[in-house]
Amino acid sequence: MYKRILVPVDGSRFSEQILPHAAAIAKSGGAELSLIRGVEKAQEQAEAAREVEALAARYNAKSSCVVTHDPAGAVVAQAAEVPGTLIALCSHGRTGAMQALFGSTALAILRASGAPLLVFRPDSLRPVAAQERIEWVVLPLDGSAVSESMIAPAAGLAKWLGAKILVVSVTDPSTGGMVAGDASESGYVHTRADAITRDHGVGTSWEVLHGDPKEAIPSFVQGLSGGRLLAMTTHGRSGLRTVLAGSVTAACLSEVDVPVFTKLP
Repeated sequence: MYKRILVPVDGSRFSEQILPHAAAIAKSGGAELSLIRGVEKAQEQAEAAREVEALAARYNAKSSCVVTHDPAGAVVAQAAEVPGTLIALCSHGRTGAMQALFGSTALAILRASGAPLLVFRPDSLRPVAAQERIEWVVLPLDGSAVSESMIAPAAGLAKWLGAKILVVSVTDPSTGGMVAGDASESGYVHTRADAITRDHGVGTSWEVLHGDPKEAIPSFVQGLSGGRLLAMTTHGRSGLRTVLAGSVTAACLSEVDVPVFTKLP
């Protein structure tokens, strides 16, 4: 599915925290891992190129350094040079910008690329460690067409990685649930899981969670054993339109130490 994983870095430890995840995914899928760094001044390029080359060597990756005043554009342009490139990046880096838990450069890449991205929210207190092979792609669905637009990309990713899809939905008693009632909820996720197996040839399982989705989904993901990632659209039934500011996706980015595979609906 993907030939290359492209990781933008900016010289900060924050931007590098996705590298163990990206390296594990690239290895599992047989993809090339490549790092890109952008600088604004030509006189900064030589030193920055040495730094990113040294960082890439730790992950057996390729590297490049470009002079640009449009970091997002540079990343999207380089991704377009190799069809089948997945951009994997941290939600913020050196600037510490937090626009809906999403730095301005990362947000611009999401808007400009038009393709799914792999996003990871860095944490200064969280050690960077080697990651396991992905066994589960957790796919929260809420019955909306927007959330279900993530089915095909998530299934393709899972099949490429040799992983399974774990479809989850949440019954929230305080709001009547994402799909009303336990019986409806169970029937819905069971049907969607069966359809994914039939249509995409991917193994599936399913779970109905209870409580506030902002708490139930992160708690569930944290409790899973083995390698996993989340596949979520930027917003669903709630109709929130701020990119990656939908409360459930924001909570998952904030609370779980796994990457989120996401796209604009």
